[in-house]
Amino acid sequence: MLRVMTWNIRTGGRDRGGSDRLDRVVQVIEEQAPDVLALQELRGFDRDGLMGAVADRVGMTPHLARSCFGQPVAVLVRPPYRVVDTGTLRRPFHHAAARVVVDTAAGPLTVFGTHLYPYSGGRRRMEVDWLAAAMRRSRGPLTLLTGDLNSLDPTVDHSARLADMPTLYRRRHLRRGGGAVDTRAIARLLAADLVDLWPACNVGAPEADGHTVPTGFGGAEFAGMRLDYLLGTRALAERVRDCRVIRGGAADTASDHYPLLATVDL
Repeated sequence: MLRVMTWNIRTGGRDRGGSDRLDRVVQVIEEQAPDVLALQELRGFDRDGLMGAVADRVGMTPHLARSCFGQPVAVLVRPPYRVVDTGTLRRPFHHAAARVVVDTAAGPLTVFGTHLYPYSGGRRRMEVDWLAAAMRRSRGPLTLLTGDLNSLDPTVDHSARLADMPTLYRRRHLRRGGGAVDTRAIARLLAADLVDLWPACNVGAPEADGHTVPTGFGGAEFAGMRLDYLLGTRALAERVRDCRVIRGGAADTASDHYPLLATVDL
């Protein structure tokens, strides 16, 4: 079994003028022991050897994608799994997008790790189109898109929870003009024949069980949402045995996002 986890650790696990949460981040990773780990908001991880130092602490090999505008992202892989190819999507993502191909007994697993634009649904839709094109080019039946997609599920009614949010933050999830809820990014990925793994593995569970924000650390811009996703090709989805949000312990205060973990039979 291969365990894959995605997690936005908020500004590199450190707060300007505030607490250092990086030890708690490392604790959660060690407790969950993912084989493949997609991390977002890696502020400062592209300097002073920080990415390598954290990777050494958790026993994984990092593949970092730097950002021109926002914060880096990375995909880390735990030995003995072997990486056979890596790359960075060279589109002007606000944050970044990394691609890693892992050798498994079931064939190559292509993992994309990304963090979509937080402030505009139109920009997220454009970034998703770039991702969908890259996934088509990968041509692998076992492909997984991971990350903080800052986007709402088109199969759920979000009207009530958005109505209670401050206007500044509610606007991020509405189409231009402040009208309909903007779920186009995830809708396009589902239309590209990707499977949203959390609902696929949790049929009948309360929708709130899948919320990845906010945590006990905070998150005034959130209102009980699922913004972090694992989406796979159908061939991969058929091999997924479990998908859950990691709550409790250090995960409650290590970030403003909870990690999302799936177990895949590879």
